Amino acid sequence: MKTQYGVTHYENFPVASVLCPPRLRPAVSAIYWFARTADDLADEGQAPASQRLADLAAFKADLHHCAAQRATSGRWDDVFRPLQPVLQAWRLPLSLLEDLLSAFEQDVVKQHYDSQSELLDYCRRSANPIGRLLLHLYGVQAPAALAQSDCICTALQLINFWQDLSVDIPRGRFYVPADMAQRHGMSQTELREQQLSNANRALMAEALAWARDTMLRGAPLVKQVPGRASWELRLVVQGGLRIAEKIERGGHTSLLRRPRIGKADALLMAWRALWM
Repeated sequence: MKTQYGVTHYENFPVASVLCPPRLRPAVSAIYWFARTADDLADEGQAPASQRLADLAAFKADLHHCAAQRATSGRWDDVFRPLQPVLQAWRLPLSLLEDLLSAFEQDVVKQHYDSQSELLDYCRRSANPIGRLLLHLYGVQAPAALAQSDCICTALQLINFWQDLSVDIPRGRFYVPADMAQRHGMSQTELREQQLSNANRALMAEALAWARDTMLRGAPLVKQVPGRASWELRLVVQGGLRIAEKIERGGHTSLLRRPRIGKADALLMAWRALWM
């Protein structure tokens, strides 16, 4: 999927898929492009950190102008023009969109995490708001459902981290918490060298178990989301679990290569989704 930066993003899971009710697709797409564009401001291109932070601040100002139905700067009309009616019609919680921007700002200035709790706080702002926004569109607001959504979104974020090690580490991004690495006698220097060892395989096994357990705590949410959305969520959950499985069956070598969901995986995911 290509953005305004000319960057084609590989997506594990389709956005506004055929399983999404047609009436919700404009809202889902508007939310996606808001998040995708802000993420690119933080990560893509050659701009220095100061420029990235300034751009994100301008993007946030445009969000507030959009929510107040005032004119934006015009820099991101392709984002805010479709987002404005969605904000008004669905009364989206602005705080969730602000949480996303907070996480993207953090990406500019923070490249490693000392603890699992520190990484979970990042996931709370970088991933969980998406699930809560989608539940808002579906009218699901029960506290237990929101907690399960948080588990699914956090798990997807963690699995994406473990999937992308071979991409993130050369860019200087270390999402493996230092406390987990230290338990296995690993350091950032050793991870940067991207040399496979029993220690980093054991580290990845623990990281995958953490993500999988988190996903399974959230999985019962599929029975609370109405209609076709339940099937889309089932496939999202199974897609995350399938990536984790592929990392595991590949010998925990995502430090060297990025596993992907392919067409051959679709039938298996659909079968597993049916039996959830």
